[in-house]
Amino acid sequence: MLKQRIITALILAPLVLGAILFLPLIGFEISIALVVALGAWEWAQLAGIQNRFGKAIYSGLLFAACVYCSYLVPVKEIWYQGQLADLYRIILSAAGMWWVLSLLMIIAYPSYSIIWRNSMLIRGVFGLLTLVPTWVAIVSLRTYLYDIDPLFGASLIFYVLGIVWAADIGAFFIGIKFGKHKLRPNVSPGKTMEGLMGGVFASLAIIGFAALHYQVDLGRMWTHILIGALTVGVSALGDLNESMFKRCVGVKDSGNLLPGHGGILDRIDSLTAAFPVFALCYVLWMA
Repeated sequence: MLKQRIITALILAPLVLGAILFLPLIGFEISIALVVALGAWEWAQLAGIQNRFGKAIYSGLLFAACVYCSYLVPVKEIWYQGQLADLYRIILSAAGMWWVLSLLMIIAYPSYSIIWRNSMLIRGVFGLLTLVPTWVAIVSLRTYLYDIDPLFGASLIFYVLGIVWAADIGAFFIGIKFGKHKLRPNVSPGKTMEGLMGGVFASLAIIGFAALHYQVDLGRMWTHILIGALTVGVSALGDLNESMFKRCVGVKDSGNLLPGHGGILDRIDSLTAAFPVFALCYVLWMA
């Protein structure tokens, strides 16, 4: 299993790196939309769609939603005079509300889950609210200040990836060593409060380094730190959110596309929350 995980990571890492750094913006938009489509294929099962035709329809709809957003907001119009396009701002705001609702659902689970767990439509909408805003957030970050510095947006994406991955590593080791108090045992028995705090502290080094790299003004330093910490905390919410839906359908992994890792959603669950929330906060307070 470990060997498979390492081999898969060694194959995926350069592909992800190359896509972020070297793809033209249109190609980047399509590539991320394809990742969303793969995630949607797996979410279809979490929504209760079992047959391949239904999964393909659902996956195609979410891919089409991303492409339609790209059509409505061409690359050069995503940012205008430092302001994000209204459509993308609305989508990110909707994502923020969705993650607040998701937090309430996780806290209450399994109470009140009867409202949504038996509805394929509602769970399908939850997938839409999870995946499409992730595409919007990543594309928005990648295109920010592109005319001035083509790699600035890429650095924002790497920043989010870095603090989330650092948090995952910190949470894993601190949770194993010191974890005693379960975070939400009804949703994910393995996660602990100690692990969450360890993840937040592990990410602070990258948050601090980024503040120095971007030469954040001292007057905005706390805003920068708070947004980074919030992004890390919300990334745990993304993980718990997927765990909750997997528990509802009785599966351990969202899929088997990535040997040793499970499915696409198992690898990006934290990022589906982190990217939209970070992008929304960045648009509101940092851009």
